[in-house]
Parts: sequence; structure tokens; C-alpha cells
Amino acid sequence: MKQSKADKVMKYVAKHPDAKPNAVAKATGVDLAYVYVIKAKAKKKAKAESDLAFQLTQGRSKMRGRPPQRMRTIALGLSDFSVKERLVNTHAKDNVNHPEHYKTGGIETIDFIEAKNLGYHLGNVIKYVTRADHKGNRLEDLKKAQWYLNRAVANLEK
Repeated sequence: MKQSKADKVMKYVAKHPDAKPNAVAKATGVDLAYVYVIKAKAKKKAKAESDLAFQLTQGRSKMRGRPPQRMRTIALGLSDFSVKERLVNTHAKDNVNHPEHYKTGGIETIDFIEAKNLGYHLGNVIKYVTRADHKGNRLEDLKKAQWYLNRAVANLEK
């Protein structure tokens, strides 16, 4: 049976969890954009599973014992990671390596900037635009993005 592109990507990522999207695309022979789509779907699924696991672990004390049969069945579908590992990986905030305001939309901002080879000025434009609604001061972030865009245009006009 022929292996789907998604299966190829997921199998490669499972064996090489730290691989950059460019490396995954090259190794599996699929488009870079497709790698991002598959990784985003996997991340969304993992978050949903982790949220469910979190709800199950929080709900046990309220239910005085084991969760209902339906909940136990769903929990069995979780990946090989223990519930504790999943909770630590998903719910712990890492404001240095993977800030929440750069991860919205299924793709981390730095991965997009690197995939498009945008460079410093345009990379900062993307950074400030994508975090504007999530960091706290939308107007300030948009003005910063505008400043970097104006600087990139001025450099091209020289």
C-alpha cells in the first residue's frame, strides 16, 4: 500500500522531532507549505488531546474516583506520552523559546520568517503584525511594524 504524504511527514517527524520544516520537506519529498499544514494539524490535535487529558485529570477528584466509561475510552486514544508529560509540554509557558503570542495560527512566526527568507527588516514586520492582537498593545506593535517596513522601503530606494 502506498504511503500518503501526510504519513511520510508524520513518520519522519516522529523519528526526528527537532527537525526544521525545511529538512522535513527535503527528506520526505513534499512541499514546504504542506509540511507546515501537517505540523499545524498535528499540533492542534495534540493540544486537543492534552486539553482532554487535563480535563480528565482535573475531573477525577470531582467525580470521586474513576471517570465515566466514555471518558476512559477517549483517554485511551492519547499518544504514548504520559498524561503528566503532555500537560507539562502543552500547558507550561515558555516565554523565551516559544512564546504563546508567536504560536497562534498553527505556525510559529519564526518558522514562517525563515521559510520565506524575509531577513531582518521584513521579519520584524511579520513579527510585530502577527503578535499585535496577542501581546497587549496593538497600536504600538503596528507602529513598530510600520517603522521596519518604512526602513526596508527606504533601503531599497537608496
